[in-house]
Amino acid sequence: MVMSAKERKLSRLGSCKGAAVAGGCGGGGGSPAARGHRSAAASAAGPQRRLFAALFAFLCAGVVVIGGVHVIGGVDVLVPDAASFRPVLRTAWPSGTLNAISSDAGAQQAGGGADTVLPSVQIRHAVGFPDRVLLILKDGSSLPAPERFECLYSPANSSELRHRAVLAVSLPDGSRLVHCPAEPSGMDISLSLSLSPPVAPLQWDRLVYTALVDTRDNSTVVFAKGMNLRPGRLGVASRYQCVFGRDLSKPKHVLTSPVISAAQEIFRCVTPVRIRRYLRMSTDANSNGDTDDKPMLVSIRTKGQRDSTLPSIAEPEPLPRYNRHRRQKAHSMCVCTMLRNQARFLREWIIYHSHIGVERWFIYDNNSDDDIEQVLNTMDPSRYNITRHLWPWMKSQEAGFAHCALRARESCEWVGFIDIDEFLHFPGNQTLADILQNYSNRPRIGELRTACHSFGPSGRTKIPKKGVTTGYTCRLAAPERHKSIVRPDALNPSLINVVHHFHLKEGVRYVNIGQGVMLINHYKYQVWEVFKDKFSGRVATYVADWQDEENVGSRDRAPGLGTKPVEPEDWPRRFCEVYDTGLKDFVHKAFTDPDTGSLPW
Repeated sequence: MVMSAKERKLSRLGSCKGAAVAGGCGGGGGSPAARGHRSAAASAAGPQRRLFAALFAFLCAGVVVIGGVHVIGGVDVLVPDAASFRPVLRTAWPSGTLNAISSDAGAQQAGGGADTVLPSVQIRHAVGFPDRVLLILKDGSSLPAPERFECLYSPANSSELRHRAVLAVSLPDGSRLVHCPAEPSGMDISLSLSLSPPVAPLQWDRLVYTALVDTRDNSTVVFAKGMNLRPGRLGVASRYQCVFGRDLSKPKHVLTSPVISAAQEIFRCVTPVRIRRYLRMSTDANSNGDTDDKPMLVSIRTKGQRDSTLPSIAEPEPLPRYNRHRRQKAHSMCVCTMLRNQARFLREWIIYHSHIGVERWFIYDNNSDDDIEQVLNTMDPSRYNITRHLWPWMKSQEAGFAHCALRARESCEWVGFIDIDEFLHFPGNQTLADILQNYSNRPRIGELRTACHSFGPSGRTKIPKKGVTTGYTCRLAAPERHKSIVRPDALNPSLINVVHHFHLKEGVRYVNIGQGVMLINHYKYQVWEVFKDKFSGRVATYVADWQDEENVGSRDRAPGLGTKPVEPEDWPRRFCEVYDTGLKDFVHKAFTDPDTGSLPW
């Protein structure tokens, strides 16, 4: 009978299954003669295999013994100690590498040191200023006190220079800044506690330094130094374009978009669709703990024959999303201020303005190295809604106020732009709430302007212990300028602002509030110990510093003082034309503790 191929295959499979019981199929099956032949061959090969395996093991052991742990790279081994013949655990890793892989928590518990390495500390950007180098760290970097690490300067073909850090600042929002002494020309900079390679600092006066993405109109607001646009005027937007990319030096790998408006240091441009999509994805990734090692940057390019792009460290930051269905904002009145080393006056300023109706504070810290953090920590967060924002940029108050106006827009109906030495005062019967209510239902009113009275030292030579509002009571007769409370929704998209007031949208106007209703007590000329700090530099972009031989007769300066920080003999008696105790009387009535007679600050 002829068997098909399929039947023959099934027959072989059946034979193997049957043979498996008797000793297996293939290797153990077959005739007795065949099995005997294979058994003899296996017996002859056994010694050869064992000899080969022993030789192979001996060679491998020799490699390990000869190479030691250096061949394996970092494996801990037990070796005999020559003195006690006891095994000792040693490693082939260099001590610097061990420091690098040690945990940040362990280093901080030990107190750290100049040579401690924290892997989480990563330098993202470096910016050179006349008196320092600013290092911007990757969010999440954990910093010890500045005296526990050093700034390292790396010149070409020379030994490394080391200096203690001047200031290190960390905020809960993830901001991490380190201030180092100014570096010698041509040097890169790094930190002793960081694994980041040395970075070449960019120059502060030719730089795109921050950017916000406005979801209301899908635009990006870019803040840049180096374009030298005139104050208070619109520039020609068509001369510029925005450039987006991870590496702006590679033209083929960037996206460009037209600039809508250009004014002062502020450029507004269209946000490309791909950038909006990227920002949504990166926001989701950051919320899951993922960070981008090569972030997206935006810069400004000048078009024309000398086409050039500004250096940039600006990573577009999305503003809070616009809620067009919300009828009422979270806060009726907010305040924006920019300060440097004003911590000793901060409690009085916040507590007072909270009492009269301010609900939210945006404090832009321009490189303070005093006790501002400790003072803010004493303010009860359930009573005082305060945000401290690091703003290290020189001569940029107008840009900072524009930045603040955008951040406050979604939560604040009105925002006052006043300094830490300025206090709103209501001589009549109306309150702040009354005044705001009068204009909140009039959308064509976008700005409330109020006069400022400038107070002098009032005969004092020492800082008043009970605060400025009760310590200074003599002022100039005529008001100086004005300050503003603005409706952020009414601001011109260019965000032009000069001396604390903004340009408004077309069809929106301002009103002047009478001095009998609302005004500002400006404690401008305090005791010399306080006033002399004004000579250290000014944050406003378009006014000269007090020591500059420029615009010496300007109203921005103290009349007759000149440019040198030398106290005049009659300083305590200057700027005193009218005695005014109105605000002092109000403060004593509203704040004095009846039992102790003390004030809350």
